Order: sequence, then C-alpha cells, then structure tokens
Amino acid sequence: MEKKWVLSIKVRRSFILLHCPVLFLFFGLVLLNPFATLAVSLSHNGENLNVNVSSGEVFLQPQDRAALLLFKSQIQDPFQSLSSWFGSGIGCNWTGVSCSNQTGQVIGLNLTELNLVGKVHSSLCNLTFLESLSLSHNNFNDSLPLCFGLFWNLKILDLSYNLFSGLVPNSLMGLHSLVQLDLSHNMFMGSIPIWIGNFSGKLEKLDLSFNSFHGEIPKSLSYAMALRYLDLSHNSLMGNIGNFHQALVYISLESNLLSGTLPCFSASVESLSVLNLANNSIMGGIPTCISALRGLTELNLSSNEFRYGISPRLLFSEKLIVLNLSFNELSGKLPSKIVETEERSSLLLLDLSHNRFSGDIPVTVTELKSLQALILSNNLLTGEIPSRIGNLTYLQVIDLSHNSLSGSVPLNIVGCFQLLALILNNNNLSGEIQPELDALDSLKILDISNNQISGEIPLTLAGCKSLEVVDFSSNNLSGSLNDAITKWSNLRFLSLARNRFSGALPSWFFTFAAIRTMDLSSNKFSSYIPDGNFISLNFNNYHTSRTFLGESSVTSPNLEMKFSVTLAGKAELNFNYDLSSTIGVDLSNNQLHGAIPTSLFGLQGLEYLNLSLNFLDGQIPETVGKMWTLRSLDLSHNSLSGQIPKNISSLKNLTLLNLSYNSFSGIVPKEEGYWRFPGAFAGNPYLCVELSDVDDGCRREMFPAVPGKEIKGESEGGGPISVWAFCGSAIVSFYSGLVVMFCSSRTRNYILQTKL
Repeated sequence: MEKKWVLSIKVRRSFILLHCPVLFLFFGLVLLNPFATLAVSLSHNGENLNVNVSSGEVFLQPQDRAALLLFKSQIQDPFQSLSSWFGSGIGCNWTGVSCSNQTGQVIGLNLTELNLVGKVHSSLCNLTFLESLSLSHNNFNDSLPLCFGLFWNLKILDLSYNLFSGLVPNSLMGLHSLVQLDLSHNMFMGSIPIWIGNFSGKLEKLDLSFNSFHGEIPKSLSYAMALRYLDLSHNSLMGNIGNFHQALVYISLESNLLSGTLPCFSASVESLSVLNLANNSIMGGIPTCISALRGLTELNLSSNEFRYGISPRLLFSEKLIVLNLSFNELSGKLPSKIVETEERSSLLLLDLSHNRFSGDIPVTVTELKSLQALILSNNLLTGEIPSRIGNLTYLQVIDLSHNSLSGSVPLNIVGCFQLLALILNNNNLSGEIQPELDALDSLKILDISNNQISGEIPLTLAGCKSLEVVDFSSNNLSGSLNDAITKWSNLRFLSLARNRFSGALPSWFFTFAAIRTMDLSSNKFSSYIPDGNFISLNFNNYHTSRTFLGESSVTSPNLEMKFSVTLAGKAELNFNYDLSSTIGVDLSNNQLHGAIPTSLFGLQGLEYLNLSLNFLDGQIPETVGKMWTLRSLDLSHNSLSGQIPKNISSLKNLTLLNLSYNSFSGIVPKEEGYWRFPGAFAGNPYLCVELSDVDDGCRREMFPAVPGKEIKGESEGGGPISVWAFCGSAIVSFYSGLVVMFCSSRTRNYILQTKL
C-alpha cells in the first residue's frame, strides 16, 4: 500500500485570504529551484518529525538519539567504530542504525563485530520500536538488562559471542513476536527457562550453545511448533532427548550429558537436514528408523555409547553428505551398503573409526564416487585394502590406521590424485614403497609406520614435493638416505626410527626450514654427525610457542584430524591435521662416532635432544647453556669425557637429564642443583658427585665404565630417555572450501551450515 504524507499548516482563514499570493509565490520558487531546501512539519499517525523535503532524509527521533548516545557513553569503543554517532547527526545514517522511513524511529540496531566492551546500559530499552537487535561478536559483559523484555516488536535478538553471564531473565518471555533468539557463546548458567518453548508462537531459531546451562531440556521445546533450528550444544544438559513434535530442519545437542536411547524424530521425516548428537552418553543400537529421515545431509552420532551391529536396513538417501559414527562400541561387519543408490551418492565423509568393526573392508565403499574422506581407523579390520580404491578420485583423506590389514598398498591408489593424507600406520602391511606413489604430488601426510614394509625409499618420491609429515618408523626399510628427501622442502615431521637404514648422515640432513621433529633412532647410521647449517626456524627460534600436552612417545606422535563440511553452492570439505610433537632431534641407538658438533648445542629452539647409545666422544660444548628451551637431554651410553659444563644446571626448563655411562671426570658441586636428576651421572667412574646429605667431599659413582649400546642401565635414570614428556603442537591445514569449524577435544565434528 502506498504511504501518504499530510502537510499540516494550521492558519486562520483571514491569513490565507490576505497572504495567498505570497504563499503561492513562495512554493513556486521552491519548486522551480532545485537547490532549495524546505524543512516542514509532517504528521504521520499523530506523530511529528522533521523531514528534508529536497533530499527525503528522515531525521532520528530525539528520544531515540538520546538513548543511543547514552548507551555509547557507557561502553568502551577502542577502535572508534561508533565515531559516526554524534549529537547533531541525522542519526539514521549512523553505523549499525536502521530507521523507519515512516516515523524516523530506530527499528534495527546491528553492532556485530565492532569490538565494543562493557555493560549494556538500560537506555537501550528506550528504543521501543526495535525489530532487530544484534550485539554479537563483541565483549559485552555482566547480566542482561531486565528491560529487554520491553522490546515488544522485536523479531531478531542476537547476543552471541559475548561475555554475558547469569540467568536468562524471565522478562524475555514478553517478546511474543520473536522469530530468532541467539544467546550462544556466552556464560549463561542455570536451567533453560521452562517458558522457552511457548513464549513466542513465531520462534523459528533458538541457539543457546556454548554456555553453562544444566538440567533437562524443557519439554515445552518439543511443542514449539514454529521451531526449525535448535542448537543446545556444548552445555551440561542431562536426561533423555525425548521426542520433538515439530518439523525441525537442524538440531544439535552435541557435547552435553544426555543419555537414554535415540528417538526416531518421526515428526521431522521430510524436513530434518542436520542431526548432531555427538559427545553424549546415548546408548543402545542405532534404530533403522533414522534412515527414514529423507532430507538428512549430516548425521553425527560420534562419541556416545552405541553398541551392536549396523542393520543392513539402515540405508540413507543420496542426500547424505556426512556420516560420523566414530568413537562408539559398534561391532560386527562394516555395512556393505550405506546409501540406497551408490552412483548418485553425495557422501563426502565417512567416519566409522574407533569402534569394534571386524572383517574386510567392503568393495562397495569404492562405489561412493563423491567421497572425500574415508576414516576407518582403530577397528579390528582384516584382509587387504580394496584394489579399486583408486576409483575414488575425489578422496583427500584415507585413514585405515590401527587395524590388522595385510597385503601391500594397492598400486591403484595413485588414482586418488587429490589425496592429501595417506595414513596406514599400525597394520600388518608388507611389500615395498611403490615408486609410482610420486603421482600423489599433492600428498602432505604419509604415515606407514608400524608395519612390515621393506626395501628402500624410492628416488621417485622426490615428486611428492608437498609432503609435510612423513613417518616410516618401525618397518624393515633399509639402504642409505637418498636425495629424494631433499625435495620435501615443507617437511615438518620426519621419523625413520626402528628400521635398518645405514650409511652416513648426509650433509643436507639439517637443512629443512620448517622441520620440528627428526627421529632417526634405532638404525645403523654410522660416521659423524654432520656439522652443517641448521636452518630450521623451529630449532633456532627461542620464542617458538609451545603447549604442554602431557606424555607422548617420540615415534608415536599424537595425530588428530578435524573436518568440517559446509554448503556453499555445493558441499565442500575442510581438513585439519594436528601433529603433537616436541621440537627435537633423536639420533639415538645408532653407530655414530666422533665429536658432537658445536652448532648442534647452539639451537635455542630445541626442546629435545637424544644422542644416546652411540660411540660419540669429545666434550660437551659450553654452548649447551644457551639452549634455553631444552627440556630433555640424553647423551648416555657414549664415550664423552671432560667436565660437566656448569651452565647446564641453569637451564630452567630442563626436566630430564641423562649423562650416564660415559667417561666424564671432575666434580659436580651440590650447589648446581643436579640433585634434580637422580641417576643422571651413573657409570662415570672418574666423576665425583657432591650429594646434599654428605658434608665431606664427594661421592664417586662406582659403576663400571663400559660405554656403548650394549649397556642397558637398569638404575634409576640410568637408561636412555625414551619418552617425550613435553609436547608442542604443529598443524597442517588443507583447505577446499569456505568453512566455519567447531571442533572438540574428544570428537571430530562435521558441521553443515544451513540458513533459515
């Protein structure tokens, strides 16, 4: 309907008769002059406001202007995001402010991501005609003003990503017109209000995720018939899920304390797209009625207590994009069919890892032509890797680790030419590394550790120039190190430990700029440690950030994968791979001899150094005192001599020290604090160690001086340090789409974003 404005001029009739010619002349001049400006009083619905007739600009109502300026005066605006707000301004062109073209009253306020800080002043509640209010992604704190319940016209309230705390005020139940309510990523606590499901018959979206709500899910939510989007994830909610009686499109109850069995969501058979119940305590079997959800694109039931096998009748429609049943107790054989029609399947990610599935990998998996990530790790699978796996040309991630798979890696796997990660560790695979693997030139992670693979590293692997993580440890590989490795210029982690490699360490060995971890322990390398140019930024950078993550074996790094899926025109996948490892070098248990290069003891970013069980001689350079980040040093079972450098004791981060079974001499004063490392000097017959409880002189460690790897010191601290007690974190990220990720420490999460 066309809006009409009424020009209100109240004058006496005699004035019109006397001055009509003057008035007509005045209006004529205004209309003929395009640069003329006329401000008049307009009346609309009984309210007056000022309008610039020439430009059509609407001036902000004085009371709304005052409310906004008072609100601004009570918060911090470090980046001057609200600099356009000033007393004499028009107001309706202020940052984030939207006005009604009819009345000039504020109907919308969007202050998203403006870095605002402070408490929301109650003056904001004077904007009584607000229809949309978004304060998300700021640093607003304290509790919500009770007067928020006066926004009777409000349709959208978004307070997400702030520091609001306390209880959700009951006054919000007066917002009867609300369509969207988002309080996520705050610090709200207490129970979810029982009125939350019936205060507004128009509520379509409710997001209370990432707060501290506890108690049960209010039953009123099950009957909020307009509700389509429900996110209560990352709280402490308990009890059963119950049935929902409305046609939901999105439901996420992830990371709560929910229990009971899985309902069928029968009211959402045609509508439900995303069902995420990960990281709860839901038990029982997976009911076949879940496959009746014909619109389902994401199903995430990971990290629960589901048991039993998967029924062959559990077949999903071709719309399914993500299926994650990982970290449960499912058993039996892997399902031979997952979707009703494989050739039309849209499945991008299949994660059945960390269960008890047994038997072979079904060949039908290779018919899921859209698949980008296949995760079947940590099960009881046997047999061989399907020879037709190369038919999955879109695959980016293959993780079949921690099973009992046998045979060789199929040559057909090079058909997965987009592969970013090939993770096959901890199986019974045999054969050799195929030279044809160089066709996987996008490969970033190659982990075949803890298998029975033999032969040499093919020269052709120089073609895999994108490699960042290479783990060949605990196999039967042999030969010398060839120049193919030098082409891996992005290398971050390299482990060749517990193999049969031999020969000299090449001069280029320490020339990887991004390397964090090098482990060549338990091989047959001989000759000297090259005194080369240690160009690694991690080895040399004292300020490298580190995180304590607990104990982790040097050759068994903590590998964690994270995925996210989004719909942006089409479904796409984002894959992150976290490698937890120290910044360190392990050359232990080889046949190296000669002096330790001085440059090796000048690496200020090194956290771990293990050169034990070799035939090294000479003295420890004084530069060891500059290794400020060093946490673990093991030089035991060598032929090192001379005095113990005094400045080792000044390394505040040093937690593990083992210099046993060498030929050190001199006195170790008790003032230097070496009592922190019991047994660290055992087996050095010419070394006097002053103990804190001995007043006269020092005590000689009376152990046989027989250096070399044949001695396996059994005394406390006398053996080589084989555990990395302190770990950092390196991250390899693979991007194939615009993605927002939400990942927890217990589970891999796959998020499908939908908009109402």
